[in-house]
Amino acid sequence: MKKIFSKPKVMTDEPTTYCPGCGHGIAHRLIGEVIDELGIAERTIAIWPVGCAVFGYKFFNLDGAVVAHGRATAVATGLKRADPSKIVFTYQGDGDLAAIGTNNTLHTANRGENFTTIFINNATYGMTGGQMAPTTLVGQKATTCPYGRSIQNEGYPIRMCELLNTLEAPVYLAREALIGPSHIRKAKKMIKRAFKLQIERKGFSLVELLSSCPTNLRLSPGEAFKWVEKNMVPYFPLGEFRTPEGGKNA
Repeated sequence: MKKIFSKPKVMTDEPTTYCPGCGHGIAHRLIGEVIDELGIAERTIAIWPVGCAVFGYKFFNLDGAVVAHGRATAVATGLKRADPSKIVFTYQGDGDLAAIGTNNTLHTANRGENFTTIFINNATYGMTGGQMAPTTLVGQKATTCPYGRSIQNEGYPIRMCELLNTLEAPVYLAREALIGPSHIRKAKKMIKRAFKLQIERKGFSLVELLSSCPTNLRLSPGEAFKWVEKNMVPYFPLGEFRTPEGGKNA
């Protein structure tokens, strides 16, 4: 029989612990494929912060660090500056990157630190019980806003790519959605480009991936994908916001 599928070599045989329909598994595979294709596994360091993202340490045969909530980019900065030959990436959720870690994210991007951030935006705190996140949509219900997020009480959801695009230093800012084959292929290209730019020592790059959280949305996996497409994509538009060719506001 012809072999048409194999898992990335950099990934372990550990069975997944993510919920059915969760986008983390898709994101992990894309990262694994990119690392394999670029041949950088031996010098890559992964940073896993608190949240569903932390389980990544089980699924990759990589050097890495499990870090405090919101401090992934601070640790990545230290590791990359200590040994610039290493390929460093952070893997962060919206609560980690855009709430408790907002200040670290902004200042890291503003300094143009030469590493890659993969940002999983599922519009909720997935691990801790479905609380409202900085990216929770207006009207979306969560355990801490059971009647739905309101502009008057909680303000607007934060668009991180657009926010970081106001800074001078980032070299690459992009957003895709893990909701279907064509989008997933585009997401992989973005991830690969972000890693290549780090290898070329161009500076800070961030790839945001819109992802479903069926458990906290209380939807089936299929329904959760449709929810992301219908509700998240219009508010968080997809595409490349900053490229080396286009510069600021690309």
